[in-house]
Amino acid sequence: MDTDAYKIQTRNLDLYYGTKQALRGVSIDIRPNRVTALIGPSGCGKSTYLRSLNRMNDLIDGVRIEGDVLIDDVNIYDKEVDVVELRKRVGMIFQKSNPFPKSVYDNVAYGPRINGIHERQKLDEIVERSLRRSALWDEVNDDLRKSALALSGGQQQRLCIARALAVDPEVLLMDEPASALDPIATAKIEELIYELKQNYTIVIVTHNMQQAARVSDYTAFFYMGQLIEYDETKKMFTTPEKKQTEEYITGRFG
Repeated sequence: MDTDAYKIQTRNLDLYYGTKQALRGVSIDIRPNRVTALIGPSGCGKSTYLRSLNRMNDLIDGVRIEGDVLIDDVNIYDKEVDVVELRKRVGMIFQKSNPFPKSVYDNVAYGPRINGIHERQKLDEIVERSLRRSALWDEVNDDLRKSALALSGGQQQRLCIARALAVDPEVLLMDEPASALDPIATAKIEELIYELKQNYTIVIVTHNMQQAARVSDYTAFFYMGQLIEYDETKKMFTTPEKKQTEEYITGRFG
């Protein structure tokens, strides 16, 4: 197997919340510059798996992890790994947009400033580039001092994407990024995901089968903490190998 072909490799990942096992022996190889969708019923481990890719589960008491998560062949759970640095490389977009109660500009400049960039011209460049990449620049460039909280829900979510992009990540994790949005805003986010994969590796959790079929190159189906099937999206949605996958995708359970 050509391991250079993979950005993220998960090997026999088990995750426990206290005594409850949330993930069981999950092994997935994720390719760079592709969109990988995680699907499955509520509580099946999709978001838990997603959060294990940038160690967000570390923030929960009583979490125990066994197995390996490699990004560029480095195990992110090694003692020497700097978690702050890891989360810069692996950005996270949440289900509910969570802009800071600051201006549009200050939301995007927040990460670069924390990382020691204070020169105005440099910050201006980063803010503009990030807002352009998140397809928001044309809607906000005339008033970057406006409060982020005055934006629409869809704009706020794209602002959160711009904020994640401002620190130059390599991977973007998206936890149902469009579930709270109307169809027009959802279409914009989907279009954006398609464009972003040219520069980033994207892993997205979605409850929406049509969305998974539209935006992703690969799909992983989770059930009861286990990975049931993982393949190219086209194959998963037309000729899945497992009966369980077919039943979930066609809406017969879940």
